[in-house]
Amino acid sequence: MIRRVTVPSLFPPPRYSHASVVEAGARLAFLAGSVPLDAEGKLVGDGDPVRQAEQVLVNLGEQLRAVGSDLAHVVATDVYVVSGDTAVLSAVWDVVEASGLSAGPHSSTLIGVACLGYTGQLVEVTATAVIPEISRVP
Repeated sequence: MIRRVTVPSLFPPPRYSHASVVEAGARLAFLAGSVPLDAEGKLVGDGDPVRQAEQVLVNLGEQLRAVGSDLAHVVATDVYVVSGDTAVLSAVWDVVEASGLSAGPHSSTLIGVACLGYTGQLVEVTATAVIPEISRVP
């Protein structure tokens, strides 16, 4: 159902694919940005992008389960980090990589930005995922 493509004529990406192809007829979920808030709306990991990334991925997992999918069926993400420091971006990417999202590996863009929507927010991840046919969620 998902074919991950690394283009031989391009520089090989470290741990993601250049493209993900989904056969026509599959159901897709386009998820809103997952943010580092707990169930009560409190920011998790104030000042700590790694801890925030961990919470973002926990929340992303919840979003995926709610639509009948999971991390293994994510085909693309955009990872936003409030930083221009490549060491900080790399530290957040390490969390993404450890989460199971890179098992595909999925197609991803890691982006340093000036700010995000919530006060103190340092990380956000948007995702597109395939909903497996065996899912019963409408």
